[in-house]
Amino acid sequence: MTINGEVMNETAKAVRKQKFGAQQRTKAQKESEVWQEAGARKESEAEAGEEPKTYREQQPEDLKQQVRHQMRVIKKGSAELIGEEQLEEKICRSILTKRPLNIKFGMDPSAPDLHLGHAVALRKLRQLQDLGHNIIIVIGDFTGKIGDPTGKSKGRKAMTDVEVLKNAQTYQEQIFHILDREKTIVRYNGEWLELIGLGEMLQLASTVTVARMLEREDFKNRFANNVPIGIHEFFYPLMQAYDSVELNADLELGGTDQTFNILMGRSLQSKMGKEPQAALFMPILEGIDGVEKMSKSLNNYIGIYEDARGMFQKVMQIPDCLIVKYFELATDIEPEELDGIKEALADGANPKDSKLLLAQEITQLYHGKEETKEARNFFQEAFSNKGVPEQAEVLQIVMEQGNLYDCIRPLIQAGLVESGASFRRLLAQGGVKKNGETVRELTERIQERDVLRVGKRRFVQLHLI
Repeated sequence: MTINGEVMNETAKAVRKQKFGAQQRTKAQKESEVWQEAGARKESEAEAGEEPKTYREQQPEDLKQQVRHQMRVIKKGSAELIGEEQLEEKICRSILTKRPLNIKFGMDPSAPDLHLGHAVALRKLRQLQDLGHNIIIVIGDFTGKIGDPTGKSKGRKAMTDVEVLKNAQTYQEQIFHILDREKTIVRYNGEWLELIGLGEMLQLASTVTVARMLEREDFKNRFANNVPIGIHEFFYPLMQAYDSVELNADLELGGTDQTFNILMGRSLQSKMGKEPQAALFMPILEGIDGVEKMSKSLNNYIGIYEDARGMFQKVMQIPDCLIVKYFELATDIEPEELDGIKEALADGANPKDSKLLLAQEITQLYHGKEETKEARNFFQEAFSNKGVPEQAEVLQIVMEQGNLYDCIRPLIQAGLVESGASFRRLLAQGGVKKNGETVRELTERIQERDVLRVGKRRFVQLHLI
């Protein structure tokens, strides 16, 4: 079995190398004429004593505009872009040769339930997909068995094959809620990492030093605190970097917490004689509280599977200072249109109008136009116009005027709260709103046609008699 296994391993390697070589020759043929022309121009400029121009600088203005537009889309909302000039050259070449860029996004298959914070990178990938580039999702079935040590104070428990495949399937079901399934390439890094022999692995390990690995904050802290670091953990960023080599990645995208791993991919490509990938880092998205990172545990999240009404209402709760950031990270709005929104806000436009547009843009991405229209109408009737939203109850209270305390008994009788104590708990937790504004005191005055939201989904309009 061992001998047969080795024979199959060598055969698979040969097929992979042959296929890779064919891909490289095809790529070279496509670009040959373009690069020959560029080379001739540079030689001519050098003979004339002129400073050689970059590939991008030699192109007509309309092509430069296309490149500028793509770069604006790529950089919109990003935290940092490394290799910007190289990426501009690649985009220019891509347009001329009609060869899409390979955009890599690596995932350790931990299968989270996605919210808008998780979706930041996926939305950027969708924008790049819409520009015509290849989106390659790398499922770390092989590296997942090690576990990404990023940000961990101790080693992570390795995942089994069954856990990896189960989580990978769940993750794929979620990402295609955002990405176009037909235009997305999904690869498992076990396809090539399982074929690497010991000799190749040792060669790979020789490209990086222990000192370089210890530059990582998590490894550095564990080493300083005498917390054990397994040799296999050093291989995680190295093997993730090799994914970029195997896929000929032109650009890798990830969160700012993945900086070390992604830059190692760029470095390894250069050491192996390949054109290095650009590195695009996306920032963390704050939750609707405007303070903490979006998280389910903090209950400040907007889930991508929430119903349209709930999603619309939550977006309207974000603080005004985050309107532009949410446009940048949670929508597919074009940079040019975003410029207009920024200018309007700077000129003193009502932030609520921009927030309504934001809520509409986000909700429509996940629910379509009709559900979004209904969610917007529901919100405006409930909170802007003091109207009665569809399915909201009308609560009659026998009094001409009063305060929130006077509403407790009618609310209990209507079955909207279980008891006075539960209502007071909701009040203290910010779960009671009057006309869209959170109220916390039982002395809050109420008037005819006020709309109360009790909990997440229950609306009542007050009718005083």
